[in-house]
Amino acid sequence: MTQPETALIYIHGFNSSPASYKAGVLRQVFERAGAADRLHIPALDPQPRRAMAALEACIAGAGPVALLGSSLGGFFATWLAQHHDLRAAVINPAVRPWQLLDKYTGINHNYHTGEAYRFEPAWVDELRHYEVPEIDKPEQTLLLTQTGDESLDWRAGWEYYGECHRYCGLGGSHGFDDFDAFIPLVLRFCGIELSTA
Repeated sequence: MTQPETALIYIHGFNSSPASYKAGVLRQVFERAGAADRLHIPALDPQPRRAMAALEACIAGAGPVALLGSSLGGFFATWLAQHHDLRAAVINPAVRPWQLLDKYTGINHNYHTGEAYRFEPAWVDELRHYEVPEIDKPEQTLLLTQTGDESLDWRAGWEYYGECHRYCGLGGSHGFDDFDAFIPLVLRFCGIELSTA
């Protein structure tokens, strides 16, 4: 029996959705390769506990998987990779999001859907629950960061993921400029082969 091929779960960031730019680019890549069924982009609830429950369910139902997380999604991916022994690539990840998102308590609107929701103060403590003090298998994690990140201090990620595979680009943005050029590297690192025929 042949082993099932590895799928990719893309984990979007805070206030984002499966309609984000990076999600769209990934969708095109997998669809062109006839592998749309090997890409999972769950829409995450803004409450961390519910978002993680959805991701746990996605991992449980997807067979062999690797993770790609952006910003807050990188934080979630780090915890999930640690607890499920998975490969993960993280893009401009939030290292300690509870220190960043406390100013967002109250009413917010999703960037893509416009949907309003209330970010509860208790959710900040939920985020702290998913902290990984030290990454056990740094060889299974790839950090992609850019110094021009206007939302997060790239140095925090560079230090935290210091034992992992790392790439740092000068300039750029929190959205990670030229993301599409890095997709082959991410897929190779995650052990995902796509047909180019």
